[in-house]
Order: sequence, then structure tokens, then C-alpha cells
Amino acid sequence: MSGSLAGVRALVTGGSRGIGRAIAMALADDGARVAFGYHGSREEAEATRDELWTRDAAAAAIEADVSREDECKALVTGAIDVLGGLDVVVNNAGILHEQPLLDTEVADFDRVIGVNLRGTFLVGRESIRWMVEQGGGGRIINIASDLAYLGRARNTAYCASKAGIGAMTRTWALEFAPDILVNAVGPGPVDTDMLGADVMSDEQRAQESDIPLRRIGRPDEIAAVAAFLAGPKATFITGQTFGVNGGSVMY
Repeated sequence: MSGSLAGVRALVTGGSRGIGRAIAMALADDGARVAFGYHGSREEAEATRDELWTRDAAAAAIEADVSREDECKALVTGAIDVLGGLDVVVNNAGILHEQPLLDTEVADFDRVIGVNLRGTFLVGRESIRWMVEQGGGGRIINIASDLAYLGRARNTAYCASKAGIGAMTRTWALEFAPDILVNAVGPGPVDTDMLGADVMSDEQRAQESDIPLRRIGRPDEIAAVAAFLAGPKATFITGQTFGVNGGSVMY
């Protein structure tokens, strides 16, 4: 397959649906070979894999709970085995838990932090470890959120996890420059089954009405920025978070 990412080997976590699926499709459309992780959604994962195949893309689906260290190691190892290596890793897997702080149990907090922040740490660490052992080179793209900057009532764990992803992005960019480029994409609200208009609370809908572009985003709009960061024209960018948010946050 031709394209700006021809020959690139990419891993996307949380790739069976939503933003992760759109990113996997965008990378494949640009010529990348794609492995993606999923958890508990085998039918969706197989449908995504099959769609990638119809686009003449080499693709594989690997099940993993990114909050578990052993499964993250297996995910990265499996992707390397299937693809023959790793050039791009997109840490997209995430969950949302909306609840007042005083009603939030430790288990609720730990689950969100475990998937969103710990999962990014684990997959990122194992992927970077392999890249370093191979002599460097590669791209890490972490999916953060505009809520890392804005905050939101009833979303303590989610906002904390996404702020942590931004901090890890900057830290890794410093630690592994100049060989490995590490950036993040910070979406605003996006029309997915987790954050779309159909599942927003009344409070969330009221807040999103203040977005300058007067709408929520589409998964393909987030994917386009991730694909750019994976590509050959993003060679002088590291440690940045790109706000794809309709103006909800202006950096």
C-alpha cells in the first residue's frame, strides 16, 4: 500500500470503536500496518479488523486490559510479533466515570486512573523500551482531553487521569529526545458512545454549548491530527498537546 505511512507499524489501544477506531482507520488509509488493542468487545474488534482488511490494510486485533501490567506487556509483544516491530504507538484506551466527589469510591477512582493513566504508562513504557533497545526512533501519541485544563465537576478521576497524561507526555518527550517523539492530542467532546450528545448529562450539554465552533467533534477530526503526528511532516514536534476541541481551550 502506498501513502505517507507506508511501511509504518502502528499500535492503537482502545482501537475497536470511537476515536481509537477512527485513528486505526486513518493510519491504515495512509499506508500503515495496524495492530489495535481492545477489551471485552470482540464483535466490535472483529468488525473493525474486517473493515481494515477491506481497505487492503494489514491489521490485527489483540485483547488486553491496559490496567494490568502483564496484559500490557503481552499487547506490546503481540503487536511487535504481528507487525515485525513498532514505529508508532497511540495510547487511546480510556473510560469515563461521572460522579460527585463525595460519592466517589476509591475503587471507582482507581479504575479510571488504572485504565486511563496507568494504561498509558504501561503501554508507553513497554513500547519505548522496545524502541530504545532497537536503537531509537518512533512516535508515541497519547490521547489526553480538554478537561485536563478545564476540569469539570463530578469528574475528578477522569480529569486527573488526563492531566497526568499531559504531564507524562512532556516528561517522556524530554527523556527520550531526540530519538523518540512524544506528543498528545487533547480532544474536546467527541461524538462517540462515551462522550457523544446522546450520553451527555444536562450539565455537560450546557457547558458544550459554549464551544466557539458550536458543536462537538467527530472521531475522524481527532484521527486526522494523530495521523499527522505519526507522519513524515511532524519531525520537529515533541512534548506538545494538540487541542482538537472546537476552541473549548485556547492554548
